[in-house]
Amino acid sequence: MAKVRIRRKPMSEINMVPFIDIMMVLLVAFMISAPMLTQGVKVELPKTTSDTITPPEDQEILIVSVKADGSYFIDLGSSREKAVDLSSLTDKVAKVASARPDIQVLIQGDTNVAYGSVVQLMAGIQKAGISHVGLVTDPVAMEEQ
Repeated sequence: MAKVRIRRKPMSEINMVPFIDIMMVLLVAFMISAPMLTQGVKVELPKTTSDTITPPEDQEILIVSVKADGSYFIDLGSSREKAVDLSSLTDKVAKVASARPDIQVLIQGDTNVAYGSVVQLMAGIQKAGISHVGLVTDPVAMEEQ
């Protein structure tokens, strides 16, 4: 008598445990790396007692920095650590403004930067098509008032 093989039906369900494990690892990796992505150029901001303005959460913000020596930086991708000249910064802002017309531009100017450098930067940004430009300051501590 010959043995009869019993055919098993193929398993048609997906095991979700490996997918969940991978997603948890990615979640932890992004939680650790997210605070590192928001760092910009270190400038000593002027202190003032102005009111805090919070932009809407769905609005994107482009930060342009001016260091004390008058060098310009733009917070775009991997080039945020390299100083750029005013004409290339204006070109980059114009490209960003054409792609995202509702973007808000904020200027971080060092306390010791020459007034003319900030004015030239604001004029270049306005020439690039941005009409509303904000200035970033640090709030004054209560004991300093």
